[in-house]
Amino acid sequence: MEKKTVVLYSDIGSGEQYGYRDGWLREEDRFGPVFEYTGAGTQDDQVFSGGNASILRHAIEGRTLHLFIAYGKTPGSGTKTHRYIGAFELDTAQPYVVRQARDEHKKNRDVIVFRLRPTGIFFRSEADTIPPAKKTTVAFIRSRRRRRPQEPKEVRDARLQDMSAATVAARNREDLVADYEETLSRRQHNFGRLEVQVRDIEETLQSSLYDESAHTLYEPAGSASRQALKDALMQLMDVSRHLNSIENGIPLRCMVLAPALPDEDIRQLLAMHNVGIIYRAESGDLTELQGSEQNPPSGGAPRGFRCLDCPVA
Repeated sequence: MEKKTVVLYSDIGSGEQYGYRDGWLREEDRFGPVFEYTGAGTQDDQVFSGGNASILRHAIEGRTLHLFIAYGKTPGSGTKTHRYIGAFELDTAQPYVVRQARDEHKKNRDVIVFRLRPTGIFFRSEADTIPPAKKTTVAFIRSRRRRRPQEPKEVRDARLQDMSAATVAARNREDLVADYEETLSRRQHNFGRLEVQVRDIEETLQSSLYDESAHTLYEPAGSASRQALKDALMQLMDVSRHLNSIENGIPLRCMVLAPALPDEDIRQLLAMHNVGIIYRAESGDLTELQGSEQNPPSGGAPRGFRCLDCPVA
């Protein structure tokens, strides 16, 4: 009989030596609490194989995730004991994010951070909550040909068949970023993403796309609806304000990537916040809306961010 559970073991102390920490996000979003669980693999980029694949496939296989956290050791031995936290499932809208962390050889690499949602009664303590960052830091992760770990075929197929609003919006955002990366590549620009650790906040902020050559932040919208575009605007404002607040802040352009031309009212809202628009035209091409007079804010000469995986000159 096939097992209907996937058991996850988290060792918070062990993860910290590699630059990441599992745990609850302190603030809940509109769907409830989130536990961030880092995938398996202590060397090189993490991939969707073995246990990582089992986590990603759990829903289509009808399996439940059960989480345990290391909690002390058995007296008289080095055997670790674990405390049961509860039953979970992956967040349907954003099942995982890819972040940078160190491997066991102190080399920067991609790690898969799963976003777990409790499905019933769960145990939560302050010790299991991700602590806030001590200072604001920004890291630039340059894009490579393989932008993210390759998902198993059955997961990709299930996502293509899933026509729920959240899944369609997620696919739209991914497609917009991937297509505009092709544009930036043809222009021979350096691009990737930014990871921002904000002082006194435990959540890691990420920009979906950053063009280092043009000092421009891009945020995709899952649809051309007012709400989707306002969400993209809020993400841009949230990330850019921290970038501009650090010492010798950098002038940035901010652009929304939209799957269709937004209506006049939302275009005016974006213009009020000095945010430009790149939209997918009927031809399928991504086109920048002209005449918005969107310019980078004043505030000093542009400068680069710390690059985590760039070659040393």
